[in-house]
Amino acid sequence: MFPLHDANPRHGPSFVNWALIALNVAVFFYSLGVSPFEARTLVLTYAFIPQFFFFDPLGNAYRLLSSLFLHGGLAHILGNMFFLYVFGDNVEDRLGHGRYLLFYLLGGVVATLAHGVFVPGSPVPMIGASGAVSAVLGAYIVLFPRQRILTFVPPLFLFWLPAWLYLGYWALIQLLEAFGGLVVMGTGGGIAWWAHVGGFFFGVFAVRSFARPRGL
Repeated sequence: MFPLHDANPRHGPSFVNWALIALNVAVFFYSLGVSPFEARTLVLTYAFIPQFFFFDPLGNAYRLLSSLFLHGGLAHILGNMFFLYVFGDNVEDRLGHGRYLLFYLLGGVVATLAHGVFVPGSPVPMIGASGAVSAVLGAYIVLFPRQRILTFVPPLFLFWLPAWLYLGYWALIQLLEAFGGLVVMGTGGGIAWWAHVGGFFFGVFAVRSFARPRGL
């Protein structure tokens, strides 16, 4: 199931959300324009690598943020940015620009650490905004549980679903994949499922601390 649109009007411009999307896209196109060696160096320098981080946390702390702006392919960045486009503007509207930026970045850091805790010795680089985006999804389900999401179900079906149902189903899938990866592979698999889980639950439990007092 893929979200296409929400029926949730904004009350102001979403400057930060668009800036985050633009920055991610700019970094992605930059990575496409360099040589394969430079692209690999970019990943090894700025990706979150659990083995490096837990050996020298202070020296590698910058990776908790820098890894959020790297993506491994077109499908990777399109998926993350489209989810951010659909859900992020309303969360920014409720939190305010500065608080939303802080929430997004902190959610990404927490999500990245959640991944690292489950694979502390892994030398595999982790990149992508999905942990931070997951935090936005967690915030959305708390702030707007009854808002309707236009959902595409391949090959041809379109449904309006309440946010609590769509995002609750999404979170359940992440949990099942995360636990299944631990059981089957012992590492969580090739996707950072625990980053999704950690980011989502950070969003659920932390958003009240960031939201502007407007009836929440």
